Amino acid sequence: MGFDLTEDLAARRRQHRFRQPLVMDSPCGRHARLDGRNYLNFCSNDYLGLANDGDVIEAFQKAAGEWGAGSGASHLVCGHQRPHQDLEEALAEHTGRERALLFSTGYMANLGVMSALLGKADAVFEDRLNHASLLDGGLLSGARFRRFAHNDADSLHRLLQRSDARRKLVVVDGVFSMDGDEAPLAALADVCEHNDAWLMVDDAHGIGVLDEKGRGSLFAQGVNDRTQILMGTLGKGLGTGGAFVAGSTELIETLIQFARTFIYTTAMPAAVAAATLVSLKKAQQENGRREKLADLIKHFRHGASELGYSLMPSQTPIQPLLIGRDEDAMALSGALREKGFLITAIRPPTVPEGEARLRVTLSAAHDPDDVDALLAALAAIRNRNSNV
Repeated sequence: MGFDLTEDLAARRRQHRFRQPLVMDSPCGRHARLDGRNYLNFCSNDYLGLANDGDVIEAFQKAAGEWGAGSGASHLVCGHQRPHQDLEEALAEHTGRERALLFSTGYMANLGVMSALLGKADAVFEDRLNHASLLDGGLLSGARFRRFAHNDADSLHRLLQRSDARRKLVVVDGVFSMDGDEAPLAALADVCEHNDAWLMVDDAHGIGVLDEKGRGSLFAQGVNDRTQILMGTLGKGLGTGGAFVAGSTELIETLIQFARTFIYTTAMPAAVAAATLVSLKKAQQENGRREKLADLIKHFRHGASELGYSLMPSQTPIQPLLIGRDEDAMALSGALREKGFLITAIRPPTVPEGEARLRVTLSAAHDPDDVDALLAALAAIRNRNSNV
């Protein structure tokens, strides 16, 4: 009979959930060019505006001339070049850890950690709103898989108390990618310590953004020395690409030996590592980017709230407008695009049923006038269509 895929695709279209990539004709930044038109871009994760920074680009170009376009092999064969080593050492120092290990993507890092550390005799405990890569990592590890109520340390405590697993690993996002809220890391660390569990934090959306030096959620909440595993990405606040895991020497050596997503993949180009060394230094030293970003976040939240839009409890650059129905979120996204704003509608299964939203993301590359223009457009649309 073969595979009949037609009905599955048709169902996605009927549900207003059919996804298509947008072909950009511009670099990541304040503006996006799409189908011959320029838009103000409010949907990238370039929180500090480093993806198109001149110094970062110059470092990338210089390193490409010196190290070539690709690494040519995995880290454990002959693909681990000097810029990779330098970046791992810089990331370890930045995060206050003994060691750091580069991965090609955050998804691969999360799968690699859990597959290396866990097996059938173990258990993994995950927040219900964790990123898909964390959920997949837990499921694919073969460990007993448990989910606790979002940001609920008591719910986690009850699950841990009932567990007789050999190893217990608690996994959370530092900043949740679709809601923008932050995990209560101190409370979770308390529960982990009481129940002999390790805590792993995916800080993809916190690195570069939170803490006065951009060290992320663990420093911002004062739990760096109470968190055994930190995963961070380089393609959001730091503006480049790839990911890392930071922790003890013993942890990193274990990942080198057993994390298949590290062992069996080509190392990122050395030019990306060299560019990240520059963007990391800028993130550490240029606190004005974070201060500007914080002001933009406050400005947007105040204005959107006054307009009557449903905001979520986020103080991070991720500022979702909760809409509800898929078709209404699509309609608002389309109306904003007509007015020159690029903001993607996020629908199930990425978010729960009935919680479709516009995921507005702010960047230090934006100006206050950009936020004013977005708020004016939202006001005009709300006045025109009371159902949005």
